[in-house]
Amino acid sequence: MSRTTATVAASLPDHWEELVTTALLGTDRRTPPGVAPGPQAASALLDAAAAATVRRRAGLRPARPAERLRPAPEDPRPALPPAAARRLASLLADRPGASGGGRRGTAPDLMELLPQWLQAANARGYAAPPQALPALLDAARGRTDLRPAALRFAGPRALWLARLNPDWRFALRAAPGGGPSAPDPRDPQDIRRLWHEGLFAERVTLLTALRSRDAAAARALLEETWATERAEDRLMFLDSLRAGLGPDDEDFLERALTDRSRNVRATAAELLSALPASALAARMAVRAAACVAVDRRRDVPAIVVEAPHECDAAMERDGVVAKAPTGRGERSWWLGQLVEAAPLGTWPARLGGRTPQEIVALPVGDGWQGELHAAWCRAAVRQRDAEWSRALLGEPSAPEAGGPGAVSLAERARLLAALGPGERAAWVAGFIETHGLSEAFQLLGVCAVPWAPPLGRAVVDALNIARDAGSYPWSFSGVMGLAERCLDPSEASRLDALLAVPDEPEDAAPGAGGYWSEAFQRLVTTLRLRGAMLAELAAEEPAP
Repeated sequence: MSRTTATVAASLPDHWEELVTTALLGTDRRTPPGVAPGPQAASALLDAAAAATVRRRAGLRPARPAERLRPAPEDPRPALPPAAARRLASLLADRPGASGGGRRGTAPDLMELLPQWLQAANARGYAAPPQALPALLDAARGRTDLRPAALRFAGPRALWLARLNPDWRFALRAAPGGGPSAPDPRDPQDIRRLWHEGLFAERVTLLTALRSRDAAAARALLEETWATERAEDRLMFLDSLRAGLGPDDEDFLERALTDRSRNVRATAAELLSALPASALAARMAVRAAACVAVDRRRDVPAIVVEAPHECDAAMERDGVVAKAPTGRGERSWWLGQLVEAAPLGTWPARLGGRTPQEIVALPVGDGWQGELHAAWCRAAVRQRDAEWSRALLGEPSAPEAGGPGAVSLAERARLLAALGPGERAAWVAGFIETHGLSEAFQLLGVCAVPWAPPLGRAVVDALNIARDAGSYPWSFSGVMGLAERCLDPSEASRLDALLAVPDEPEDAAPGAGGYWSEAFQRLVTTLRLRGAMLAELAAEEPAP
């Protein structure tokens, strides 16, 4: 390039669109700025386009020289085995199909396997390959459910990259210590400085991280500025006390019951009611017990209910909302709140020394059973009481599955969460064996992964029964998707017999047999792929 041409090219616009427009129109019709008409105009335009192409490929706009970046921090964790690193690259390269609908075919959905892969890699303490970090951050940017596991796996280098690319700034907000002014966790003064001077998101992150390490220190920090915080901020900060909630938090929460914000008062009351030994829980126990008793005058003992006739100021201070929602009676609304907040240990002594199972089995007079049992369900969930949850769920084979207290599938799922993983899986397996899969989707979502063998067998058997009956196949796509992610990979060999296209009954949905065969092929392929993934992560790194 001549000196004259280079000078002219440097004066041309940097915008690619402008260069393209000038080229399309031709330099005879549109002379580039700073270039005289003539043969040199075309040459200068091409030189400018070449320079712009280099700049675009470099990915940076021209800028003044700046201090050289410090190198990314080292990640001391062991490197992935080579096969696992290749697997990660293939998972990150997968993108959902662009068809927008239709049948999925037999290929596994790799992006749906990425969360499990990350969980297994984190459990083994591996470091992310540096070359995979941009794709990993892009995936986490698009899926918030991936962020905790992805950022843990990405390690300190992800934060280094996030400070250079605005698209990845979410990592600075989501990862503990990601902010530019992250305090030294060993320096109380540094922590207090950020608490008093930081942005709201930084303060929430700080309080959450500190609460997980030192619950008392986090509470003391919050008390320092509580009186001057905005109501919406107080609510968010108070919510962070759920982690590590204990008796030492009671005094602070009692003071929050007089807060000027109704939402703050309600949250404080909820947290106190989750502490069965708190003074608020004792007050609620007295109120609730006054409304519920056993009528021994009948041949068969029964529970009688006398709902509150008013909601006084003391009840409101303790978190009872006076105004009932539309369509709810005031007295039943107040009763439900009292029973929900009372310790479940109140009831055996109040109701004749009966066990939770015996109490739930008692008839309830005057149509109060639904309201009373629903409140006990909410209390069992809040207090994480396994014995009451078990009683309210009842036997999974009962005609009214879930027992009299389970008012909805969502409530049953929350009750199941209070049970141990094995008992939870056994209950859901019994439910499926009796009632099928049509109502089991929410219940399956609370079971530990991989599913225990009895649960896995119950799901596969129910799918097989639905297939043989010619059921409408697309109604089971959600359960099939769960099975792909949650069945134990060792179950794959049991499914080979289901891969053939079945004979379709006369009343079957058109094409159902082909769909079922396709879905089972995808399920088997996915299970074997998951098994291979786990084996790759367990492989030993070859000795140097």
